[in-house]
Amino acid sequence: MSFWDHLEAFRWMLIRVVCAMAVFVIGGFAFIPWIFDHVVMAPIDNDFFLYRWMAKGAAMVSMVPDDLMRPFHVDIINIRLSSQFFLHMTLSFWLALLITFPYLVFEIWKFVCPALYDNERKGIKFTFIFGTVMFFLGCTVGYSVVFPLTLRFLYNYQLSPEITNQLSLDSYMSNFLMLVFLMGVVFELPLLCMLMSKLGFLNRKFFSTYRRHAVVALLVLASFITPSSDPFTLMAVFIPIYILWELSAFLVKPAPKDDDEEDEDDYSSITDDGDYRPAGGEN
Repeated sequence: MSFWDHLEAFRWMLIRVVCAMAVFVIGGFAFIPWIFDHVVMAPIDNDFFLYRWMAKGAAMVSMVPDDLMRPFHVDIINIRLSSQFFLHMTLSFWLALLITFPYLVFEIWKFVCPALYDNERKGIKFTFIFGTVMFFLGCTVGYSVVFPLTLRFLYNYQLSPEITNQLSLDSYMSNFLMLVFLMGVVFELPLLCMLMSKLGFLNRKFFSTYRRHAVVALLVLASFITPSSDPFTLMAVFIPIYILWELSAFLVKPAPKDDDEEDEDDYSSITDDGDYRPAGGEN
């Protein structure tokens, strides 16, 4: 194919993706009120499934803090006239993007595939599928664990009893979208490490050498994501991120053997009196 043929194929790929996005944006516009009430706003009440699980586990696990067991409800207010309308449009776009994301990956794969060899196609296909699954898994963890715990801690935090918390709609949605999609991006860490390993920049020796440093760094990262003082909330965020670290260590290539040390072991040795001689040589 010539350059213009590739450009034409790319143009049609963009047209198909934009058309698919437009269909789901328009179709999703009608379902956004139900999704907003039953999905987006679900973490503001005690009926959220994570809160119910924590309440059941409180009787068995003593490390669950008491403030997570108290009745919880967030009062959402709107302070901007156009916020609800533009939020409706924004959620329609994000919903369409989530639904069409696998199709977008398929279109990119179909565009890139003719330029690859057979062995390269297998690796790239696995990369696309693995990256898509990990992104959705990260968004699920962000929605199910990270955002609810962050919301509950920050909303219940009081600098003074004289202050009453009322959360604005814009603040709630900005934190919701940021944490959910941030976790989706964070869950791409194994894919990034795998690609760096294929390029020769990373191997398992790095993970084994810096594992203790990584534990400290990931604990700090988890404390920034959920700035709570209780160990339960911290561990709820740290454990998924640490699992990503170990999964990354499993997916990268093993450390190459040190040829120089092997040659030294095979061809030389040290005598009892300290003299250096070839291995297997005469005294």
